[in-house]
Amino acid sequence: MSTYHSPQKAPHAMTVPSTRTGATDELSDTAPIPEQAPRPSGGRDRYFDLLRALALFRVVLYHLTGWAWLPLLFPSMGVMFALAGNLMARSLKRPAGQVIKSRVRRLLPPMWLLGVVGVTGMVLQGWGPDAEGHPGWWWLHLTYWILPLSDPPFAEGLPGVHGFIGENWAADLAGPLWYLRAYLWYVLLSPFLLRALRALPVATIAAPIALSAAFEFGYITLPGERIPSALTDFSTFGACWILGMAHQEGVLQRLPRYIVPSIAPVIAMVGLWYALNHDFGEGNDLDSMPFAQALWSCGTVMLLLHVSPSWSEWPKRLRRWDRPITLLNSRAVTIYLWHNTCILIAATQWDRLWAFEPLEQNAAWLLESPWPVLALTWLLIAACVACFGWAEDLAAKRKPRLWPSGPEKRRPARGGAGHRR
Repeated sequence: MSTYHSPQKAPHAMTVPSTRTGATDELSDTAPIPEQAPRPSGGRDRYFDLLRALALFRVVLYHLTGWAWLPLLFPSMGVMFALAGNLMARSLKRPAGQVIKSRVRRLLPPMWLLGVVGVTGMVLQGWGPDAEGHPGWWWLHLTYWILPLSDPPFAEGLPGVHGFIGENWAADLAGPLWYLRAYLWYVLLSPFLLRALRALPVATIAAPIALSAAFEFGYITLPGERIPSALTDFSTFGACWILGMAHQEGVLQRLPRYIVPSIAPVIAMVGLWYALNHDFGEGNDLDSMPFAQALWSCGTVMLLLHVSPSWSEWPKRLRRWDRPITLLNSRAVTIYLWHNTCILIAATQWDRLWAFEPLEQNAAWLLESPWPVLALTWLLIAACVACFGWAEDLAAKRKPRLWPSGPEKRRPARGGAGHRR
């Protein structure tokens, strides 16, 4: 059978640290800001575009293979939250209510489209109030498919569609929704977080890691599932979001250049040490260890933001990758929402080849390889981009585009030449 790692979110450990964690160096508000290469106002930072594209590719590869070392090689979720926090801080130069409304509007239509397809399929396979055992709450919980303040419900254990998609497909389809729920709460909390960052930068960045430690070592325990799940996600990736905001605010740039390269590896290594001493391996990787994930992601993100060259244009060696990276950034939400389902369909289709006896006898190594499944997965993702990506354009109040791998063409002004870029 081909390799397929179900990308279900690991249960959250709700225990807390006996030792105090967090940075101890004071962030000086009076230190000079080092000069940076000028960036066009409103222009794209191609370095951030590259990080986002790498994060998406790594997520797909990890969810397909389940290789435990991939989150260590590149902590995609921490990077994605950091980039989102950076953009949020940049946007908050405008009124907070206006910014929050805009961010939520960009988030929801792609999710609604996923819900229309997914929930319809679940209902057609018999999912409903009786299946959940609480009819009244079932209808109320369905509203989380409209506004994901908590995890939207889904039908567990559904049979697959023979020859098309494997069993329990609804769980895989709903798997990425934790990210949207966490993102929504970060957006709602960002005006407060930005004020706290400006007043107490070290404490604000360290607070989510301290909260993660409190959960990990049992100082804080919470009943139920929804509230602990949301708080655990905040404590795991909150420092990354705030670091992105700190980078935008110039907080990190005001530090002496040796500070971040000195403390970031220590933070990351503490996270790695903790993971290695808690049976780290396939099936029990960083996704199963929120405290280790928080430390490793925080340290790695600090280093990536510290490097942070200002690329208004691609370096020569990366120009060949402009179109695919642009496409990945233009359809990041669509790709993230649909990639689980694409992986499951691709794995189901590839496994059908085991029915051919000559292949099983002579090419079992090929049938067991994840690389053909990865290629098929990206073909299916491309189909989803073409079929569902327009929702991102509508959410951003742009003209829908089928394949946005390059700059949007502008119509020339009447009576003259078009605007130059």
